[in-house]
Amino acid sequence: MLDRFKTRMGVLLCSLAFLPACSGTRPDNLGVKDGQLLACPASPNCVSSFASDKKHQIDPSRYSASREEQLLRLKTLIVKMGNARVVTEKENYLHVEFTSKVFRFVDDAEFLLDDENKTIYFRSASRIGRSDFGVNRKRIEAIKSLLAEKPG
Repeated sequence: MLDRFKTRMGVLLCSLAFLPACSGTRPDNLGVKDGQLLACPASPNCVSSFASDKKHQIDPSRYSASREEQLLRLKTLIVKMGNARVVTEKENYLHVEFTSKVFRFVDDAEFLLDDENKTIYFRSASRIGRSDFGVNRKRIEAIKSLLAEKPG
């Protein structure tokens, strides 16, 4: 019994030692290219407003404020969600890292504001693994719901 406990504790401690590796390496190919965000990989742990297949596609969101006001509102909502860190902010683009609480998995979320069409395009993807159990889709849908609420 004691040996089994020691073995389990050893496995647990070794697992905890590797948790920082769950964050993965920050992709160097994110951002806006030819007016779009990077395409999703074949794995189901990514959603994008630019995807055409049902597995990855997520609708963009419309806005009526100025781009500057909308970007500030978007950033404020994201920061209030917690476990988020803005990595890159430009006049029409945000790259945010969301980190899960327990295993410290990192997802990269991107937001592209098209002021001409008053539309926010989204891309959110897990850095590692194949399945995210729908976390990226749920997060973007939650952000869209918050944006749809009247400010104030």
